[in-house]
Parts: sequence; C-alpha cells; structure tokens
Amino acid sequence: MDERRPDLVVGIDFGMTATGDSWGFLSETITEQNAHDKDYKDWFKTFLDPVRLRQKQAEDPVHSPRSMEEVERWYEDYHRLLYKHIEYKLSTELSGAPWHCACVDFIVSVPTTWTPQVVERYRAIVKRAGFAQYRNHTLSIGLTEAEAAAVHTSLEASGIFQEQDILLVCDAGGGTTDLSVLGVSDTLTDALSLQQLDVVFGANIGSAAIDYDFESLARSRLKLAHYTSPLPMAPEQSAWEMMKSRDFQNTKCEHGSPDDAPMFSVPIPKLDSTYTDLTAGIENGEMKFTREELQRLFDKQIQKLVTLIDSQLQTMQSKRPGQQVNHLILAGGLGHSHYVQDRLRTRFVNGGSHPNATNIQVRVAPDPQLAVCKGLVGDRLRRLKVGKSVLKWRCCRASYGTICKELYNKDNPQHVGRPTMKDPQNGKLYVMESIAWFIKKGKPVASDEAISHKFHRKISPGDPRRVFPTSIVESHVEERFLPHHMGSGDAHILCDIESDLSGADETKFKERNKSFWRLGKHYFRVDYDIKVLIGPADIRFELWFNGQKLSKDQPIKVEWASTPPIELPASIPTPPTAPTENGVSSTQISPVKLDKAFEGYYSPSMV
Repeated sequence: MDERRPDLVVGIDFGMTATGDSWGFLSETITEQNAHDKDYKDWFKTFLDPVRLRQKQAEDPVHSPRSMEEVERWYEDYHRLLYKHIEYKLSTELSGAPWHCACVDFIVSVPTTWTPQVVERYRAIVKRAGFAQYRNHTLSIGLTEAEAAAVHTSLEASGIFQEQDILLVCDAGGGTTDLSVLGVSDTLTDALSLQQLDVVFGANIGSAAIDYDFESLARSRLKLAHYTSPLPMAPEQSAWEMMKSRDFQNTKCEHGSPDDAPMFSVPIPKLDSTYTDLTAGIENGEMKFTREELQRLFDKQIQKLVTLIDSQLQTMQSKRPGQQVNHLILAGGLGHSHYVQDRLRTRFVNGGSHPNATNIQVRVAPDPQLAVCKGLVGDRLRRLKVGKSVLKWRCCRASYGTICKELYNKDNPQHVGRPTMKDPQNGKLYVMESIAWFIKKGKPVASDEAISHKFHRKISPGDPRRVFPTSIVESHVEERFLPHHMGSGDAHILCDIESDLSGADETKFKERNKSFWRLGKHYFRVDYDIKVLIGPADIRFELWFNGQKLSKDQPIKVEWASTPPIELPASIPTPPTAPTENGVSSTQISPVKLDKAFEGYYSPSMV
C-alpha cells in the first residue's frame, strides 16, 4: 500500500485535438488564432520525436519547426498554460490545505511510439512548465494511452468481460494510434485485473490527418477559383481557416451518424455571399462537399487503422494460436467516430477474416475522448485502495542489458578476436564490451515490482572513488537476434547511469586479501543492487546497498543517449552462456525469478 495519500490525483492526456484532464481547451475563435500579439501553433505533438521531426522537415521545410529547441518551447508554453488552468480550476476544490501545500499527484500518459529518450524529454519539459514545483506535488509517467483506455473501460464496464477474455484496445486520437492486447482476470472479485499479452505498439494515424487532407482539398479548389477571379484572402489562409471552422469540425465529428446529410458546405472566410464558382464547388460564398468526398478522407486513415489491427491479430495468432480475441475496444477522438466504428464492425465482425477473431465484438470505451485521463486516475486510485495496479503484468517493449566484461574462454567462439584485459586483482583474463541482458523483449514484467540487478566493484585501499558508472543497453530485435557484444548487432546505449555510494556505510564493504599469506592484491569489494523499474513507456533506476534504498540527493544519475536508427540484423547466433563481470564488477542476472512468477500467474497454455 502507498504510504503517501494524495489529496488530489490529476490525469493528463496531451493530444493533438484537445488535451484532457477531465476537460479540454483550444483556441475557440478565429480572432484568438489570428491575433497579432500571438504566435499560433497547432498539431506539434508528434514533433517531440526527433525521427518524426526530421521527416517533417524533409517533407515541408518551410512550415515545419526549425529545431527541437523550438518544439520544446511550444510544449513548455502550452503546458505552462495548462498547469495554470488546472490550478485555477481545482485549487478551490481542495479542503484543509492550500494548493501549494496539498498533496497533488500529476500523472501524464504518453504515446506508444515514443522512446524512453523522448519520454524523458517530455518529463523534463512538463516539470519546467510548473508541474511538481511544490514539495508535496509529484509528476509521474503513467500508462500508455491504449493501456489507460483499457483500464478505464475495465473499471467502468467490467460487467461485459468474462474470465480470460482477450481485449484488443485501440486508442485512435488526433495524431497517434496505440494498440494493446490484454487478458482479463479476477472477474469474480471486486478488483478486476488486466495482463498485457503482447508488446504495445502504435503508429502516426489520427483525425488530424483528415484535417490535413481536407485543407489540401479546399486549398486546391480555392486556387482554381482565385485564378479565375481573385479572392479577398490567399487560398492557403482561407483553406486553413475553413479546416479549423466549426462548420467542418462539427460535420467531421457527425460523419456516419443516422442524420448524416448527403451534402455539406463550409463558408469561405471574408468572401461575399453572392460569390459563385461552380467549377470550384463554390456557391453563395460557401464551398460545397459531398458525403463521399469526406468519406474518402476518412477511408484513407481507416485503411491504415485496419492494416495496424490486422498486423496485431496476425501477431497474436502466431504467438498464441488457438486463443480468441473477444473484444475490440475503441477510444480516442477518431475512435469516437460513428463512421469509423461502422467500418471496423463491417471489417472485423462481419468480415470474419481472422481465425482468432471469429466472435470479436467492437465496443466503444465509456467517454472515449476522456478514457485515457480517466484511466490514469482510475489506476492510481486502485493502487491506493488495494496496493496493486489494474494492469498486473506488461510485456517489455525492448530488451535491456548492461555492458560488462566476461571471463575469457578460449573454447567460446564468441571470444575469438575480441579485445581482452587482465584483472590486476585476480590475474584473470576478461573479454570486454560483452552484454548481459537482464530483461528481454516480450517477456512479462510485473507492473508493481522492480528487476533487481546485482553488481560488485573492487577498489584498492585508499581509493576515494564512490561513484561507479554503468551503461544500459537497449535492443528492439527479437530475443533470438540479440547480440552477444557491442558492435555485433542491433544494440545501442540507451543511457549511462552513475551509482553514487558516498552515502553508504563503508564498514559494510567487504575486505579481501588483507592477510599477508593471501595471494592477490589487497582490495575492498563493494556489493550493491540497481533496481530497474520498467514502466509503460519509461525506465527508472533505484540504488540499493545492504538491503536499503539510497534515495538521498539522487544517488542514481542518468544521462540519456540520443535516439539511434533501428536496423534488424539478418542473423545472429545464440551465444553460449558464461560468467560475466560488469566493468570491474560481476553482474548476476536472474531471469528465473521473473519466469517463475509469470508461470504461476498464467496458465501453461498462455506462456
């Protein structure tokens, strides 16, 4: 159970169409958007990912952000205003303590597509914007968007699920779509639980792309009309304002509903109501569109969505043959669309194209546009109530390990031609730059437990060093392709961490070879643990010594590496196991503990 009981829990879902924290806000009027004393920016969420930013800069160098620093400034400005709005709205709801003294937990969700480096960049921005600036305020990265939507659905509509049902949750928002496959358990208790059955993943699919395409369609028609008879505004500006208008946005949201009209029109800004150009589809100052034209804009995104869901169902079929996916849960702004819901029902319920989804039901999450932020809050409240998250187990999204040295073995083909070093303390020969993987992609990780990783360091008498570096390595390839050492496959440094043991009790250091008859040099052995907490989208570290957590003054310092490109190696042989040491320290990996815990939780057929 958590010792700290917050007075208020705030869940935040930062999106491209509206930001939810039980409400949303946008620039509501053209005047606000075009004010001379303001610089209006929109749809910049995905640009915090450097890969996506580089793609945008290549596609549209004129209108894309000039640098990551500019994107971060937009993020920080937005979140600073968001924080002020939250404080203004909720500070009066607290009783017994003013805002700056109250215990407030801020929990933010992140897209599945973000790497840990991007998540850490986002965390730093949100802190600079004012979140968790007071002693009793905390900021944490919560569930991914799809996981949070699943948690909200399981809490609000638990009656529709049966034991061992499998859910495919699709959070389709403004700019990104996240998928997560989860199994249902503990339905006969008051605390229904979920377990992740596959690695979460996502893609840049969303309703914002429909807006982009509509703007492009309107702009092409306006240019045609402008060529015939000049318009009062540039076609580019008019098309943008038409896309942002309530007329189009309301029509888009209602597309596919029973009262959907065969035609709709959008007024052209500052155009006289008598202006008509039938060639450009303009009549009485308004541009007319057919239902089919809007449908084609939707279909472009829906096809991508179907491909994404197809891929997930095929993966589940290969990993868990014979198991049925029972529910497709839709959340997010695009998932709220009647037309999207109908198309997906036609494709997956009536189509019956997947052998593992023969009886699948398409369901819409309660409050689909607020499902993520409500799921964040609901999961936190569950932890406060029963001490455990709704999501008990998650599948690790990548493999993580440490760079280590490995005891040289002339019979090990992996050691042939590798650089070696002789340990001055014990005189043994070691191979350098090996990798000890402590968790592998797709393996189950308990949501509320850390993975403990043992280290030891050797220091000579009088050596003042108490800060020890360790490199954390990441790989996204499947387990059979994991490289044995750096430079032999897809493995890159995720971050460098420094373990500061200056606050540890030095009487607990183990003295070795002190007596004169002992062979080898006299040294001290320092044993400590680094506990790795793998979250939905982030990774955190804790330093433990002699059974106690060293938490004072941030004993673990983390330096995140830049995001590298990911390439899949053609083939990497599985290396033989051998004793390893990390730097000048040995590393003990114990995946058996995780496997046993996992085996006890799932039935054998699910492992």
